Amino acid sequence: MSARQIDRRSHEDAVASDRRRGATMFPSDTRERQRTAARLTLIVPCFNGGVRLAHTLEELGEWLRRQGNDVELLLVDDGSNAADARQLAEFCRRTRLATVLRSDVNRGKGDAVRRGLREASGRYCIFTDADLAYPISQIDRIVAALDAGSDVAIADRLDARSRYTMSPRFIPYLFTRHVGSRIFNRLVQTVLLRGIEDTQAGLKGFRANAAEKIAQRLSISGFAFDIESLVIARRHGFEITQVPVEFRYDDEPTTVRYARDAWRMCRDVVRIRLRAWRGAYD
Repeated sequence: MSARQIDRRSHEDAVASDRRRGATMFPSDTRERQRTAARLTLIVPCFNGGVRLAHTLEELGEWLRRQGNDVELLLVDDGSNAADARQLAEFCRRTRLATVLRSDVNRGKGDAVRRGLREASGRYCIFTDADLAYPISQIDRIVAALDAGSDVAIADRLDARSRYTMSPRFIPYLFTRHVGSRIFNRLVQTVLLRGIEDTQAGLKGFRANAAEKIAQRLSISGFAFDIESLVIARRHGFEITQVPVEFRYDDEPTTVRYARDAWRMCRDVVRIRLRAWRGAYD
Protein backbone atom coordinates (compact mmCIF):
# COMPACT_ATOMS: atom_id res chain seq x y z
CA MET A 1 0.00 0.00 0.00
CA SER A 2 1.39 3.43 -0.96
CA ALA A 3 1.97 6.28 1.50
CA ARG A 4 -0.93 8.19 -0.10
CA GLN A 5 -3.24 5.20 0.35
CA ILE A 6 -2.14 4.85 3.98
CA ASP A 7 -2.84 8.55 4.61
CA ARG A 8 -6.27 8.25 2.98
CA ARG A 9 -7.10 5.15 5.03
CA SER A 10 -5.99 6.98 8.19
CA HIS A 11 -8.27 9.89 7.30
CA GLU A 12 -11.23 7.60 6.59
CA ASP A 13 -10.69 5.75 9.87
CA ALA A 14 -10.63 9.08 11.74
CA VAL A 15 -13.89 10.23 10.12
CA ALA A 16 -15.52 6.86 10.89
CA SER A 17 -14.36 7.16 14.51
CA ASP A 18 -15.90 10.64 14.76
CA ARG A 19 -19.22 9.31 13.48
CA ARG A 20 -19.17 6.40 15.93
CA ARG A 21 -18.69 8.89 18.77
CA GLY A 22 -21.80 10.82 17.75
CA ALA A 23 -20.24 13.47 15.49
CA THR A 24 -22.34 14.73 12.60
CA MET A 25 -21.97 17.06 9.65
CA PHE A 26 -24.29 19.62 8.07
CA PRO A 27 -25.12 20.24 5.26
CA SER A 28 -25.19 16.81 3.64
CA ASP A 29 -23.03 17.61 0.61
CA THR A 30 -19.84 16.31 2.28
CA ARG A 31 -18.63 14.22 -0.66
CA GLU A 32 -18.98 17.12 -3.11
CA ARG A 33 -17.10 19.49 -0.76
CA GLN A 34 -14.23 17.03 -0.36
CA ARG A 35 -13.89 16.50 -4.13
CA THR A 36 -13.47 20.23 -4.79
CA ALA A 37 -10.17 21.46 -3.40
CA ALA A 38 -10.33 24.97 -1.95
CA ARG A 39 -7.59 27.58 -1.83
CA LEU A 40 -8.31 28.21 1.85
CA THR A 41 -10.17 26.41 4.62
CA LEU A 42 -11.02 28.50 7.69
CA ILE A 43 -11.70 26.38 10.79
CA VAL A 44 -13.55 27.91 13.74
CA PRO A 45 -14.06 25.71 16.85
CA CYS A 46 -17.26 26.74 18.66
CA PHE A 47 -18.60 26.00 22.13
CA ASN A 48 -21.52 27.83 23.78
CA GLY A 49 -20.89 31.24 22.28
CA GLY A 50 -24.31 32.67 23.12
CA VAL A 51 -24.88 36.28 22.03
CA ARG A 52 -21.25 36.60 20.94
CA LEU A 53 -21.72 33.70 18.53
CA ALA A 54 -24.37 35.61 16.58
CA HIS A 55 -21.92 38.49 16.09
CA THR A 56 -19.17 36.06 15.04
CA LEU A 57 -21.41 34.40 12.47
CA GLU A 58 -22.38 37.78 11.04
CA GLU A 59 -18.70 38.70 10.58
CA LEU A 60 -17.87 35.31 9.10
CA GLY A 61 -20.78 35.60 6.69
CA GLU A 62 -19.49 39.00 5.52
CA TRP A 63 -15.99 37.55 5.13
CA LEU A 64 -17.32 34.70 3.00
CA ARG A 65 -19.23 37.10 0.75
CA ARG A 66 -15.98 38.94 0.03
CA GLN A 67 -14.19 35.73 -0.97
CA GLY A 68 -14.30 33.79 -4.21
CA ASN A 69 -15.63 30.29 -4.64
CA ASP A 70 -12.35 28.67 -3.65
CA VAL A 71 -12.69 29.02 0.14
CA GLU A 72 -14.60 27.01 2.72
CA LEU A 73 -15.63 27.71 6.29
CA LEU A 74 -15.77 24.79 8.75
CA LEU A 75 -17.55 25.56 12.02
CA VAL A 76 -16.71 22.78 14.47
CA ASP A 77 -19.46 22.64 17.10
CA ASP A 78 -17.78 21.05 20.11
CA GLY A 79 -20.94 19.95 21.93
CA SER A 80 -22.63 23.35 22.26
CA ASN A 81 -26.03 23.75 23.90
CA ALA A 82 -29.15 23.26 21.78
CA ALA A 83 -29.68 26.98 21.09
CA ASP A 84 -26.15 27.53 19.79
CA ALA A 85 -26.27 24.29 17.79
CA ARG A 86 -29.40 25.60 16.06
CA GLN A 87 -27.66 28.93 15.36
CA LEU A 88 -24.75 27.16 13.70
CA ALA A 89 -26.91 24.76 11.69
CA GLU A 90 -29.19 27.56 10.47
CA PHE A 91 -26.21 29.73 9.49
CA CYS A 92 -24.79 26.91 7.38
CA ARG A 93 -28.13 26.18 5.74
CA ARG A 94 -28.35 29.73 4.43
CA THR A 95 -24.65 30.45 3.86
CA ARG A 96 -22.79 29.23 0.82
CA LEU A 97 -19.41 27.56 1.43
CA ALA A 98 -20.06 27.04 5.16
CA THR A 99 -20.36 23.66 6.90
CA VAL A 100 -20.90 22.79 10.56
CA LEU A 101 -19.28 19.68 12.02
CA ARG A 102 -21.11 18.76 15.21
CA SER A 103 -20.09 16.63 18.17
CA ASP A 104 -22.74 15.64 20.69
CA VAL A 105 -20.43 16.19 23.67
CA ASN A 106 -17.67 18.66 24.47
CA ARG A 107 -14.24 17.13 23.82
CA GLY A 108 -12.00 20.20 23.90
CA LYS A 109 -10.57 22.70 21.46
CA GLY A 110 -7.75 20.39 20.40
CA ASP A 111 -10.21 17.71 19.34
CA ALA A 112 -12.29 20.28 17.43
CA VAL A 113 -9.29 21.66 15.54
CA ARG A 114 -8.03 18.15 14.77
CA ARG A 115 -11.38 17.24 13.25
CA GLY A 116 -11.44 20.44 11.22
CA LEU A 117 -7.96 19.75 9.84
CA ARG A 118 -9.01 16.22 8.87
CA GLU A 119 -12.09 17.44 7.02
CA ALA A 120 -10.46 20.44 5.35
CA SER A 121 -9.97 20.49 1.59
CA GLY A 122 -7.99 23.74 1.39
CA ARG A 123 -4.47 24.24 0.12
CA TYR A 124 -4.10 26.35 3.23
CA CYS A 125 -5.85 25.51 6.53
CA ILE A 126 -6.24 28.26 9.12
CA PHE A 127 -7.98 28.11 12.48
CA THR A 128 -9.05 31.04 14.63
CA ASP A 129 -10.97 31.51 17.88
CA ALA A 130 -14.77 31.78 17.81
CA ASP A 131 -14.74 35.14 19.61
CA LEU A 132 -12.68 36.59 16.73
CA ALA A 133 -10.22 38.10 19.20
CA TYR A 134 -7.97 38.20 16.16
CA PRO A 135 -9.94 40.39 13.73
CA ILE A 136 -10.90 38.61 10.53
CA SER A 137 -8.46 40.85 8.61
CA GLN A 138 -5.57 39.10 10.37
CA ILE A 139 -6.23 35.97 8.32
CA ASP A 140 -4.60 37.81 5.42
CA ARG A 141 -1.34 38.09 7.39
CA ILE A 142 -1.28 34.33 7.92
CA VAL A 143 -2.07 33.69 4.25
CA ALA A 144 0.73 36.06 3.22
CA ALA A 145 3.25 34.08 5.29
CA LEU A 146 2.08 30.82 3.71
CA ASP A 147 2.18 32.39 0.25
CA ALA A 148 5.78 33.41 0.98
CA GLY A 149 6.73 29.75 1.45
CA SER A 150 6.17 28.95 5.13
CA ASP A 151 4.66 25.57 5.97
CA VAL A 152 3.20 26.82 9.25
CA ALA A 153 2.36 30.44 10.16
CA ILE A 154 1.38 31.37 13.71
CA ALA A 155 0.25 34.61 15.33
CA ASP A 156 2.87 36.10 17.65
CA ARG A 157 1.39 38.49 20.19
CA LEU A 158 4.87 39.13 21.64
CA ASP A 159 6.24 40.61 18.42
CA ALA A 160 7.09 44.32 18.85
CA ARG A 161 4.88 45.07 15.82
CA SER A 162 1.79 43.39 17.32
CA ARG A 163 -0.97 45.60 18.71
CA TYR A 164 -3.57 44.99 21.48
CA THR A 165 -6.99 46.59 21.80
CA MET A 166 -8.50 46.33 25.27
CA SER A 167 -10.55 48.01 27.98
CA PRO A 168 -8.48 49.71 30.73
CA ARG A 169 -10.20 47.50 33.32
CA PHE A 170 -8.40 44.45 31.88
CA ILE A 171 -4.90 45.92 32.41
CA PRO A 172 -4.31 44.18 35.79
CA TYR A 173 -5.41 40.87 34.25
CA LEU A 174 -3.20 41.44 31.20
CA PHE A 175 -0.16 41.99 33.44
CA THR A 176 -0.89 38.83 35.46
CA ARG A 177 -1.50 36.79 32.34
CA HIS A 178 1.62 38.14 30.64
CA VAL A 179 3.84 37.17 33.58
CA GLY A 180 2.25 33.72 33.78
CA SER A 181 2.50 33.13 30.05
CA ARG A 182 6.17 34.17 30.00
CA ILE A 183 6.99 31.68 32.75
CA PHE A 184 5.06 28.97 30.93
CA ASN A 185 6.73 29.85 27.61
CA ARG A 186 10.19 29.55 29.19
CA LEU A 187 9.23 26.04 30.25
CA VAL A 188 7.94 25.16 26.79
CA GLN A 189 11.01 26.60 25.05
CA THR A 190 13.36 24.76 27.41
CA VAL A 191 11.59 21.41 27.09
CA LEU A 192 10.12 21.40 23.59
CA LEU A 193 10.11 24.44 21.29
CA ARG A 194 13.16 26.68 21.48
CA GLY A 195 12.64 29.92 19.58
CA ILE A 196 8.82 29.95 19.57
CA GLU A 197 7.75 32.96 21.63
CA ASP A 198 3.97 32.51 21.54
CA THR A 199 2.72 28.94 21.26
CA GLN A 200 -0.82 29.64 22.52
CA ALA A 201 -2.11 32.25 20.09
CA GLY A 202 -5.46 31.14 18.69
CA LEU A 203 -4.65 31.97 15.07
CA LYS A 204 -2.53 29.49 13.14
CA GLY A 205 -2.24 28.41 9.51
CA PHE A 206 -0.84 25.35 7.75
CA ARG A 207 -0.13 24.21 4.25
CA ALA A 208 -2.22 21.13 3.44
CA ASN A 209 0.67 18.66 3.75
CA ALA A 210 1.62 20.04 7.16
CA ALA A 211 -2.03 20.02 8.30
CA GLU A 212 -2.36 16.39 7.28
CA LYS A 213 0.77 15.25 9.13
CA ILE A 214 -0.23 17.18 12.25
CA ALA A 215 -3.87 16.05 12.31
CA GLN A 216 -2.83 12.40 12.08
CA ARG A 217 -0.61 12.70 15.16
CA LEU A 218 -2.42 15.12 17.48
CA SER A 219 -3.44 13.50 20.76
CA ILE A 220 -4.05 16.44 23.13
CA SER A 221 -7.67 17.62 23.32
CA GLY A 222 -7.07 20.56 25.66
CA PHE A 223 -5.32 23.89 25.14
CA ALA A 224 -1.84 22.34 24.94
CA PHE A 225 -2.75 20.95 21.50
CA ASP A 226 -1.14 24.13 20.07
CA ILE A 227 2.18 23.08 21.54
CA GLU A 228 1.79 19.52 20.29
CA SER A 229 0.98 20.71 16.76
CA LEU A 230 4.18 22.78 16.65
CA VAL A 231 6.26 19.92 18.07
CA ILE A 232 4.95 17.70 15.26
CA ALA A 233 5.70 20.41 12.69
CA ARG A 234 9.27 20.73 13.96
CA ARG A 235 9.71 16.96 14.02
CA HIS A 236 8.83 16.79 10.30
CA GLY A 237 11.01 19.72 9.29
CA PHE A 238 8.21 22.17 8.46
CA GLU A 239 9.18 25.83 8.41
CA ILE A 240 7.35 27.84 11.10
CA THR A 241 6.92 31.61 10.72
CA GLN A 242 5.85 33.85 13.61
CA VAL A 243 3.57 36.66 12.41
CA PRO A 244 2.80 39.97 14.18
CA VAL A 245 -0.95 40.50 14.63
CA GLU A 246 -3.65 42.73 16.01
CA PHE A 247 -5.41 41.23 19.01
CA ARG A 248 -8.43 42.20 21.10
CA TYR A 249 -9.04 41.47 24.81
CA ASP A 250 -12.78 41.31 25.53
CA ASP A 251 -12.93 38.99 28.52
CA GLU A 252 -10.95 37.48 31.35
CA PRO A 253 -11.23 34.06 32.99
CA THR A 254 -11.79 33.53 36.69
CA THR A 255 -8.71 32.95 38.87
CA VAL A 256 -9.84 29.36 39.45
CA ARG A 257 -10.18 28.64 35.74
CA TYR A 258 -6.82 30.28 34.96
CA ALA A 259 -5.03 28.20 37.62
CA ARG A 260 -6.80 25.00 36.55
CA ASP A 261 -5.94 25.47 32.87
CA ALA A 262 -2.32 26.34 33.70
CA TRP A 263 -1.96 23.11 35.72
CA ARG A 264 -3.45 21.02 32.91
CA MET A 265 -1.17 22.59 30.33
CA CYS A 266 1.95 21.92 32.42
CA ARG A 267 0.83 18.31 32.79
CA ASP A 268 0.28 18.08 29.01
CA VAL A 269 3.75 19.50 28.32
CA VAL A 270 5.17 16.50 30.18
CA ARG A 271 2.92 14.16 28.16
CA ILE A 272 4.08 15.71 24.89
CA ARG A 273 7.74 15.41 25.92
CA LEU A 274 7.25 11.72 26.73
CA ARG A 275 5.42 11.08 23.47
CA ALA A 276 8.20 12.79 21.56
CA TRP A 277 10.84 10.63 23.26
CA ARG A 278 8.85 7.53 22.33
CA GLY A 279 8.71 8.54 18.67
CA ALA A 280 4.92 9.03 18.59
CA TYR A 281 5.28 12.05 16.29
CA ASP A 282 7.57 10.46 13.70
